[in-house]
Amino acid sequence: MASASAPTSPHATPEPSTQAAAPAADDDHDPDDEDTTETPLPVIPPEDGTAAPSGTAPASAPAPAHAPDHTAPTTPVPAAAPAPALGDTMAARARSLLVPVADAEPRPAEPPSVAPVLPGRPVADRPQVRAPGPVQGEQYGVACPWCATPNNPDRHFCVRCAMPMTLEDRSSVRLPWWRRLFNRNGASPWAGDRPRLRRTFDRILSWVVGAVVLTLVIIAAMNTPEAIQATRDHFAKRAPVAPDSFAASRSYPGHKPELAFDKINNSWWGPGVSQSGEGEWIEARFDEPTRLLDLIITSGTSVRPDQLNQSALPHRIKATITLKDGKTTTREITLDQSSGAQRRAFRVGDVTKVRFTIESSYMASGSKQVSIAEIEFFGRSSANST
Repeated sequence: MASASAPTSPHATPEPSTQAAAPAADDDHDPDDEDTTETPLPVIPPEDGTAAPSGTAPASAPAPAHAPDHTAPTTPVPAAAPAPALGDTMAARARSLLVPVADAEPRPAEPPSVAPVLPGRPVADRPQVRAPGPVQGEQYGVACPWCATPNNPDRHFCVRCAMPMTLEDRSSVRLPWWRRLFNRNGASPWAGDRPRLRRTFDRILSWVVGAVVLTLVIIAAMNTPEAIQATRDHFAKRAPVAPDSFAASRSYPGHKPELAFDKINNSWWGPGVSQSGEGEWIEARFDEPTRLLDLIITSGTSVRPDQLNQSALPHRIKATITLKDGKTTTREITLDQSSGAQRRAFRVGDVTKVRFTIESSYMASGSKQVSIAEIEFFGRSSANST
């Protein structure tokens, strides 16, 4: 350190001092830098016209061969350049180790060895149109009357169109009536257009089904007016209908047949005979033909339950209906053993007379007679016609 701080003589040539360089290296030593510790960094040579620094003189510089001449003229030595920092030295060393490499060029895509294809789909073979084959038979054979193809004389059908080789005139042949009915033009179907063969059972079944359908159509046509009338009666509004005259086989004194149609339920009609009164009847008559829809019959002498045992009650009644054309029809009416009115459907048209004949009775005895408190008829209301 003493020799480094001494003044430099202008006539003396500076000599390299290894002792001065060592402390400088010790001052800048970094214990964490293993590369610098093991391998000394190369010394950067001074630029032209500049003396090397005293502390960084190369170790391989040759020693002077002779002693310096102190009488020779000397040149002033320029000031020594400052030593480069350790970081700059490392950067320079790193730059010296770098090798320039050109940028990688994109490699062209290699063509695939096998071109991609879609999954295979089964495709049906296209039909091939076959041209007519070689004409079979003799060169001057019998010509087909349909396509004029020569055929062998022993063939009955053409080898090309499969049509018969002979043309028969069947215009004079009379066909059966069923063939004339369904095949009016009499033309036979061509080959390939023939209908399927029908067995005898199929024909019989077809005729049976046709007959059943025809019968149902006829029945429906005949009953259509009645069906329409029944529909109108079902939805029609009811209105009471009063008979014009009355009659009975016999009557108990004071209980005439008019009392059964007076719309008062505490007056009654009785035949005046004991037991069930079988065969006795009461009749209602209408001057004009009337259509009746419903019927209400009240059994006994009253609608009160405590008076139910005072007389026998009708059980089965046969209603004989006389129409305006003189025809008669009958209805069976079955009543319950109860007090009060009992409604029954009684749909009949153009009625002129109705007779109710007693066939059996409830609670019949020798001290009781059968009685009917009220019989009411209901027809179509006049409001339905507006």
